[in-house]
Amino acid sequence: MAIHDFYSISGKTVKRVKETCPRCGPGVFLAEHINRKTCGKCGYTEFKR
Repeated sequence: MAIHDFYSISGKTVKRVKETCPRCGPGVFLAEHINRKTCGKCGYTEFKR
């Protein structure tokens, strides 16, 4: 995906569409898989319920 797909712009406001990694901070997004969300930089994983 291109980086512009991670943000939505409406008027003068910009909103992040994907979640960011709690360890790495803003600018590093979590990848969405079928049963989990993972960070490609540090390996952080959140399992979906």
